[in-house]
Amino acid sequence: MKLSKSFFYTLREDAKDEDSISSNLLVRAGMIKKASNGIYMIMPMGKKVLQKIEDIIREEMNAKDAQELLMPALISEDVYVQSGRRDAFGSNMFSLKDRYGRPYVLGPTHEELFTVAASMNGKSYKDFPYNLYQIQTKYRDETRPRYGLIRVREFIMKDAYSFDVDPEGLDVSYKKMYDAYNRIFDRLGLTYKIVKADTGAMGGLLSEEYQAISNIGEDIVVGCEGCDYSSNLEITEVIDTLPMSDAAELDMEVVETPNAKTIEEVAAFFGKEAKDFVKTLLYSVDGKTIAFCVPGDRELNESKALKLLGANEMEMASFEEVERVTHARVGFAGPVGIDCPVYMDRQILKMKNFIVGANKSDHHIKNVNCKDFTPVEVADLCQVKEGDICPVCGKKLTFDHGIEVGNLFKLGTKYAESLNLLYADANNQLKPVWMGCYGIGLGRCIAAVVEQHHDDFGISWPTEIAPFKLSIVPVSLKDEEQVKLANELYDYCVSKHYDVLLDDRNERPGVKFKDMELIGIPYRITVGRGIKNGVVEFVERSTGEKVEISIEDIKSKIDEIFA
Repeated sequence: MKLSKSFFYTLREDAKDEDSISSNLLVRAGMIKKASNGIYMIMPMGKKVLQKIEDIIREEMNAKDAQELLMPALISEDVYVQSGRRDAFGSNMFSLKDRYGRPYVLGPTHEELFTVAASMNGKSYKDFPYNLYQIQTKYRDETRPRYGLIRVREFIMKDAYSFDVDPEGLDVSYKKMYDAYNRIFDRLGLTYKIVKADTGAMGGLLSEEYQAISNIGEDIVVGCEGCDYSSNLEITEVIDTLPMSDAAELDMEVVETPNAKTIEEVAAFFGKEAKDFVKTLLYSVDGKTIAFCVPGDRELNESKALKLLGANEMEMASFEEVERVTHARVGFAGPVGIDCPVYMDRQILKMKNFIVGANKSDHHIKNVNCKDFTPVEVADLCQVKEGDICPVCGKKLTFDHGIEVGNLFKLGTKYAESLNLLYADANNQLKPVWMGCYGIGLGRCIAAVVEQHHDDFGISWPTEIAPFKLSIVPVSLKDEEQVKLANELYDYCVSKHYDVLLDDRNERPGVKFKDMELIGIPYRITVGRGIKNGVVEFVERSTGEKVEISIEDIKSKIDEIFA
């Protein structure tokens, strides 16, 4: 591509409304442009990167015998109602009605339609296994779009679905996708971890995430200093290491605690530590007020709570809900006598004579024990903390931040049963199909790569996904020899079908060099005054290394980098 004949621009200043390194650099490099909150245009240079990521994905998916198709983005709402997921998506789903008043949604994901499509071929056990995939736009009405392409309302995703007749077949299909994903993310140049995760609204038997390690990652990737354990914070078990208290159980005592309602304030009042308290947290869970009790020095893990209750959504209870079930102002909730169901973290079983809210304004109860109230259920409800004990080897857990760029799900028969995807086995008995689901967020991949591959000068793309692998930059367009050689090298690359960019703009050399660094071209040939001595300059973007190469040898060098 010749820049003089192209739509190409870069920005010298940082983008004012971008909140991450990747989004700022991608905007400055002219690869993306914000259209509105959480919605981006992919500009020509960015489309080149996107296309290369798509090509890698297609190569690896096709190598595993997956077949590509394309689903509609506009989908009848009925199919999500039938699968039981309409309520699970809630307000995250863009919804609309056609001219006849029939409800439609913009597809946030496509399990339901793939299940419907599979029924066209899934009549006999002999029809299986197979894998279908698409690369298509998804829509989700995110509450807080941020970090550029990382959390958006409209995004491009590769989603694949495998179909098998039994769990053993699903295991085989899942392993094939696991291997394909490793190859894909290795080729993208990402540093990542594979972690166990919550199945969430997808449901199913197993979920694993590919987390690109990044300081701005919204997910916490839990690792271990002693083994290769890895997990998402949402599902990591808190190993109970608290010793059983051998203190004698005392009688409860209501104590007036004026102007003290937070853990810190009440701890100061009693001269105790946070671990001597039990927090009672009130939530609205699928419209019902629920109390969760956790140790005072711990936080509730909402994912664990949702899974325990089999619920879809939860949020902190309103002031009105709190006052209704506690008969007190906010800040004094406790499990003794509260007018709502109570769920308790298992660590509290080992505590004695702890302090809780009294369900009475400006009052707490001390010397409370588990016999003094009756929880609906006791379970692991706490958020793991860095330094907690690894559930595998017993060493300390470590934390990293990660950007979820891909995921794998063993869906089992969840969708086949709800949408009647059945097959006839060898005995002509109808059985549900076993499904797997495998997703990759292409925009997130772009952002994650930039977060991991940049420096003070701009983006430094891995060679497989750079918009162009090589740029040729003549220093002076007034020098006929420079222009001639630059064009000869460019024509040579074109004849070889090499991905090359010729910066033939009438700009100062410094502007050209800065632009090539900003947009992240891996290699640059500078055609300058050195041609008088029979040499050109060859620059490697990732290292900054500059070497002079003779004009006679430069074509061999070009062949080498494109080999």
